This record gives sequence, structure tokens and C-alpha cells, in this order.
Amino acid sequence: MSQPIATGLVWALSLYAIAGFIFAIPFVIRGVGRIDPVARSGTIGFRILIIPGTIAVWPLLLSRWVGGRRQPPSQRTAHQRPTTGNPIETAP
Repeated sequence: MSQPIATGLVWALSLYAIAGFIFAIPFVIRGVGRIDPVARSGTIGFRILIIPGTIAVWPLLLSRWVGGRRQPPSQRTAHQRPTTGNPIETAP
């Protein structure tokens, strides 16, 4: 039973990687500049370097490319939120 599951998993990951590679070529040529204006002036070396990452996260990049987002999303971390409450007081 475990060998058919492993075989199916390998097939699924292979299809995912093939679809990612097919997506990566036009995305690296045209799409990356549309979703990130800074990447528009990226060199050929930069575009080659982002191919593996593009293959890995292609569904996310496809949704951003089709959705027409022009800027990367802004980060929202605890360090950027203003504090609410009383500051810690130190003893004199």
C-alpha cells in the first residue's frame, strides 16, 4: 500500500514542477516586472536566479499576476504595530 502512495506522490510533485516550469518561463520574461516594479530592471542573472523559486510558488505568483497587483504586499509584523497599553516603568 505504501508504494502506490509514494508513486502517486512522486507523480503529483512531478506534475507540479512541470507546471511550474511552464509557468516560470513567461513569468520571468514578462510577469515579474508587472508584479514588482523594482524587478522590471532586473538583469538576466537575476531572472535566472528566481526561476527555482518561481517553480516552487507558481500558484501564488500566478494569482498575483492575473490579479493585476502592482506592488508587493506590505509586511505587518508585531514590531511595526504601535504599542497599546502602559509602558514598563523602571524603579528609580
